[in-house]
Amino acid sequence: MDESVLKPQRVAEDVRRLSEMSGVRFTIHLDGVEWPAFVIRRRGRFHGYLNVCRHEARELDFGDAHFFDEAADALVCCHHGARYDPETGVCVAGPCAGARLTALALEQRGHELWCVGRSERG
Repeated sequence: MDESVLKPQRVAEDVRRLSEMSGVRFTIHLDGVEWPAFVIRRRGRFHGYLNVCRHEARELDFGDAHFFDEAADALVCCHHGARYDPETGVCVAGPCAGARLTALALEQRGHELWCVGRSERG
C-alpha cells in the first residue's frame, strides 16, 4: 500500500465556518510518521500543508492556527520569519528561500473537507 495515500481524514466538518485567511490544524500519518498539518482558505480555495517549516523543521504557528502575515499575502513561520506563498507552498523569502512546504491532497465532500494524503504538487 502506498503510505502517502492513506485512509481519508476529515479535517473540517463544515467548510462554511472556515473564513478567508483562517486555518485549521490537524495531525496526519504519512510514511509511518505522525505529522502536524494545517489547512487554510485563501481566495475561496483550500490549501493543506504539513505544518513543518523547511528551515528548522518547526511548526509555522504558535499552536493557534494563525499562519498569515498582517497583509495576508504569505504564510509566515513565527520562529524566524520564512515566508511561503499560500497557494504553492514555495518559500519566497527567508532562510529557506526556494524550498517548498509539503502539500496535502484535499477533497471537499458536501460541506466537509477531507485530507486524503500527500499532494502530487509538493
